[in-house]
Amino acid sequence: MTADLAVIGLGYVGLPLAHEASHSGLTVRGFDVSQVVVDELNAGRSHIDDLSDDDVAAMLAAGFEATADPSVLESADTIIICVPTPLSDEGGPDLEAVTAACHTIAARLQRDTLVILESTTYPGTTDEVVGPILERSGLVAGEDFHLAFSPERIDPGNSVFGMRNTPKVVGGHTAACTSRAAKFYRRFVDTVVEARGTREAETAKLLENTYRHVNIALMNEMARFCHELDIDLWDVIRLAKSKPFGFQAFYPGPGVGGHCIPIDPNYLSHNVRARLGYPFRFVELAQEINATMPGYVAQRIQNNLNRQRKAVHGSTVLLLGITYKQDIADQRESPAVPVAKRLMALGANVIFHDPHVSIWEVDDVVLQCTPDLDAALTSSDVTVILQGHRGYDGEMIAKKATNVFDTRGITPNSGTVEHL
Repeated sequence: MTADLAVIGLGYVGLPLAHEASHSGLTVRGFDVSQVVVDELNAGRSHIDDLSDDDVAAMLAAGFEATADPSVLESADTIIICVPTPLSDEGGPDLEAVTAACHTIAARLQRDTLVILESTTYPGTTDEVVGPILERSGLVAGEDFHLAFSPERIDPGNSVFGMRNTPKVVGGHTAACTSRAAKFYRRFVDTVVEARGTREAETAKLLENTYRHVNIALMNEMARFCHELDIDLWDVIRLAKSKPFGFQAFYPGPGVGGHCIPIDPNYLSHNVRARLGYPFRFVELAQEINATMPGYVAQRIQNNLNRQRKAVHGSTVLLLGITYKQDIADQRESPAVPVAKRLMALGANVIFHDPHVSIWEVDDVVLQCTPDLDAALTSSDVTVILQGHRGYDGEMIAKKATNVFDTRGITPNSGTVEHL
């Protein structure tokens, strides 16, 4: 049976894509190297925050099927690569999963197939890495098959913007490739924005996340000197964002997490160094600032306890919210981990609460979510808010906890609360 779409990689990027395409009437197949993921999906069970079991069941009812058999790619009109691209030891993207996917496709590539890379990477990857591997099939990109790049823009936990109503950027190997890819995405995405080429589309994604990375770093550095100067940064941000133009509010925190913000800007920085021989100073400085925030937060916690004449060693530290982002269970690159590791190294008794996480692993230590939040608030030597989940009542926390260090600004100013 011919499929409209085959998605390679059924994780946080590929599965929502497959869901929206399936929901819009396309015949969709999913390919993943993990048999566990395949079996779970075919049994109607979701493994990501943004899709429920009911969503997966609806996909299956619409004809979706997950498989670990790559032969499914032979009958797909369009193939989209949604595999991970973690940081390599050199600081650029590790393209091992991308190249493996490309070799798998090349062995089965059919004439007139559209192949799209969605995995985040450095400019030039589509044309210089993906294209040549696919051409080992004997087919030529832009002539015998279509090749394009379209950056994934999934925002986990966002209830307003999803796959359909988030504009899709598309850049092709040739103008005809761009047109073919844009036509495909318009079948299930409201707005498609065509790029000049693959490099522009690749760089757009890096610019988006570098913009956030740099501005978060600015707020994190301001948090440090505002604390020293006894300035309420949270009030400063409130005042600044009252201006209806020329300012977008960003906020400080214990560090940055997730797969995108701590990682993607490094792809651009690495590419600049490798190709041009000089540093991308904004990115490298932002990375330096954001990477030191977990240590800074741990130091502030230590100072907080010292003012109570308590040592960190032996003190109970309650961490609230250990995911990288508000209102999701995703813990990838969460700054809560280095904060906890630093406190544990100093001898603190670290406990945690998170409405989205029941078990938390910090290296070899396995922690269970404390079942009684009220009791933990009153008994802990310091309560540290690392993630401001909407389920947390800041006023309640400030009233019940004996001592609060708030890195997210969700609690009111009071004698028991210290803000980042």
